[in-house]
Formats: sequence, structure tokens, C-alpha cells
Amino acid sequence: MVCSLDFSLRRDFFFILLLQVSMWGSDSFSVIGPSEPIVAMLGADTVLPCRVFPAMSLENMELRWFRSQFSEAVYVYQDGMEQTGEQLVDFRGRAELVKDYITEGRVAVRIHSLRVSDDGMYKCFFKKGSDFEEAVLELKVIGLGSNPHIFMVGPEDGGIRLKCTGKGWFPQPEVQWKDAKEERIPSLSEDQTQDDDGLFQTEASLIVRDSSKTEVSCSMKNPFFGQEQVETIFIPEPFFPRTSPWKAAFAVTFVILGISIGAIVYLALKEKQEKKNVSEVEKEKEKERKAKESLEKELARRKTLYQQDWRKELFKAVDVTLDPDTAHHKLKLSESRKQVYLKENDPQNGDASTHQEQEESETISSVLGQDDLTPGRHCWEVEVSMKTEVGSGTRCALGVCAVIAKREGWFAESPEKNFWVVTYKEGEVISQKGSLSLRQWPRRIGVFLDWDAGNVSFYNMIDGSHIHSFTGISFCGELRPYFSLQGDGTSLTICSASDNNENCPDFSAKASVTHLSSCDLSVPEEANSLLCP
Repeated sequence: MVCSLDFSLRRDFFFILLLQVSMWGSDSFSVIGPSEPIVAMLGADTVLPCRVFPAMSLENMELRWFRSQFSEAVYVYQDGMEQTGEQLVDFRGRAELVKDYITEGRVAVRIHSLRVSDDGMYKCFFKKGSDFEEAVLELKVIGLGSNPHIFMVGPEDGGIRLKCTGKGWFPQPEVQWKDAKEERIPSLSEDQTQDDDGLFQTEASLIVRDSSKTEVSCSMKNPFFGQEQVETIFIPEPFFPRTSPWKAAFAVTFVILGISIGAIVYLALKEKQEKKNVSEVEKEKEKERKAKESLEKELARRKTLYQQDWRKELFKAVDVTLDPDTAHHKLKLSESRKQVYLKENDPQNGDASTHQEQEESETISSVLGQDDLTPGRHCWEVEVSMKTEVGSGTRCALGVCAVIAKREGWFAESPEKNFWVVTYKEGEVISQKGSLSLRQWPRRIGVFLDWDAGNVSFYNMIDGSHIHSFTGISFCGELRPYFSLQGDGTSLTICSASDNNENCPDFSAKASVTHLSSCDLSVPEEANSLLCP
């Protein structure tokens, strides 16, 4: 048995050796390409290598790299030089021959600035005299898109609807929702579209009905490269819908308005049949149409009012004012005590000095809200105005702090020191975990405090997206709203809890009707008379 196996190995060895000798003695050759796909990042450079066996000089051969058709040339080398006559327009100026080892039978085509359209199959074709061979190559172009962004759309179907978006991906990413226990949650819907550059924009939706799933993550992963981007959102437990008189009132209003529309249509049709004069019929039709449109607009307005106000019954809007006794001496408060800025930036004193004393450059200038926050659920909004250029030296922070927290000189605004804040610094938003990747730079930020649950959450009040949350907090002593500033041109303005707010401009026209701007909404009297019997 051993002798038989040894004989078989010897026979195979001599056969391969004989094949090689026969090839060396002729012009025959084979072309070999990579056995695995070539993976490269979008916008980067890559090479498509090929070699011949047995090794020989390729200087006098025709070398061609092409796509699916022979005429779709990526690069052509013939008669010792590049030939551009058959080259595809997309590769002109982007493809070049790497021929450092051309005399040893190894060459490659380098493609610069990879595009989505470069993804796919290629062939390298080598010809010598009447003999030719080719090999197949596969190029996978990878586009690692932006971090996914999650935001709360609003209450729906007994839960909270979340939306996760991402862009700049190629190929189409895999989207996955998970809870805090890393258990997968199936998406309610997924939508993938490609832009003009061929990159995928992804949008996935989810309705969270289980109020125990307060932490949900959305990940997008490249299926070939394996790289993954993850974003996590914290949903305060009070945000989950409960039985509410608003919902019942809205349902009753919907029915009443529906009956009204039906009655108007019926009466109009009846009157229309009784009228013989054509002009009068046309007038009645126009009257009917206007009445119907008016009622439908009223129904849409009340639906929007309900959607915008869905958190109002969950968190109490606090009318925060600033406490001058807690203000750093470098800070100036407005007469209404709703705005704070550095004294050097007093808009009513244009001749004031803009230079800060060197010995105070490391201090944090802060101020607290006037009143202590009591146990319960509270929210307020703050508009941020500052320079966002790198090197501008601007910085501000806002959130909550304990009254006992140390605020003299320089101090760390961290949870360990009884500060729960987000910080703006030269265009970035930072938490204790580092710089946050946000969909939009938040000009107006909402602070949501749930004392009993130990949660402090921050939201962009323009688009409703989640910024950051502190959870599992054991508060020590009294709490107050907290604000700090640094740098020229920085100011913070607290929005009034009432609808008659002149401090903060209304950005609602630019945002979705389901954004989180609930702390500055009030119900009109005419709505109260219909919705609150």
C-alpha cells in the first residue's frame, strides 16, 4: 500500500515537471489573477494585478484590462506603450499601468479615486503572437456611510415610533435594531434609495411598545467588509403612551367632524337636486367645496396639535429664570433673566473691552436657575448662540446640577461632580462619552428631567432627534437648571414655557409636525372648547 502511494506521488511530480518543460520550450503561457475578490474603499486607489506562468517578459505583449466586453477597455498596453483609443471615458486619467516587474511577468493596473461604478468583474487579457490567455478578477468597492441617526417620530399604535436613517453606503447596508440585552428587534419597515452617485440612503422604522425597552440601538453594517456603525437612543419611560383624555377627545372630535362633513355633503346634494337653475347649482357646489375644505383643514390642525402636544401631559414645562446671586462675575443677565452672556459681549455696550484677564482664562463662568426643581418630571428649552469655527475658543454647557456642586474656579462638569450636562465646543456637542455624532447641529435644545426615574435626557427641538441621556442617577440634594459660557459671541436664551414667547424664535415651520417642541405649546381657547368638554 505504501509503495503504491509513493509511486502515485512520483508519477504526478514527473507529470507536472514534464508539463513545465514543454511550456518552457514553447510560447505557451497561462494568466493568473487574484483568487479572492479585491476589496477597496470608495475614493481610494487600488490595483488589479495579473501575472503569467511560466515567468517571462511582458514588454512585447499586448496587455488589456476590460469589463464584460472586450471593447470596454479599462487599460490597453500595446507596442510598448499605452493605447487610449479603446479606453472607456470613465477610466481616462484614472487608470495607469504598474510595470515595475514587467520583465518578470508581473503587472497591474492602478485605478485612482474609486467610484461606485468601478465595482464588479474585470478580465486581464495577455496576447503574444497568436497565443492569448485571460484571467478573471473581482473588485468590491466599499462605501462606509455615515453614523446612523435615530429620532422619535411620536406615539403610534400603542408605542413610540422610531426612525433610523443613514446615507453614503455601498453596497446596501444591513440594518439591525437591538435592545439593551443585544436581542434583535425586527424592523417595521425599511426603505433603500440610491443617489446620483450610486450611494445608498437607508431609512428604517420601528414601533417600541414594551416600556421596559428604554434603550434601543440601530446598526448599519457593510455586508462584505464587516464594518459597522451603531447609534443608541434612550427613551424615558414616561414617553410611552398611556390612556389619555386627549386621545379620547381627539377621537370624539374626529367622529363629530366626520358627521358634520357627511351632513353638509348630504344637504348640499339634496339642495342641488331641488335647484333647476344651473348657475345656482354651481354656486352651491362651490359653497359645499369650501365648507368641506374648511372642516378638513380644522381636522388636520387638531390632529397636528395633538401630535405636537403628546409629551405635554408627561412632563411639566418649567418657566426657568436665572438666579443673579449664583452668577459668575463675568456673566451678565438680561432684565428678564432669560438670557446670559459674557460681559465683554454685552450687545448694548459695543465699546466694552474684549480681552479677558489671563489669570481667569481657566475658570468656568456659570449660573443656576432661580428655583429648585422638585421631584417629578420637568422640561425646558434653551436656544444656543455661538461661533462654531474651530479655534474660536467658544464653549457652553447646559443641563442640571446639584446645588451642593462645587462651582468655583475650574471644575469638572461631570456626573461624578453632580453635573449632568451636554457641552457645546467649537461646533461639536460633547457628553462624558466624548464627541456626539448628530444629524444636525442643535440650535435649540430641550432638557427633560425625570427625577423619580433618575433620568436626564436632551433632545434637538428643531428636528426631534435624541442627543444624549443620563440614566440610573441617584440625585443628591436639591437640583437646579445649570448654564455655563466661555468665548466671544456666546449666549444662552431660556425659552418661556408659555406660548407668548419673545425670547426664542419659533422654528416649528422648519421642522416636522411631530418634533419634540412641547414645552412651548399651549392649546388655543377654541380648541379647549371642542376637545375638553
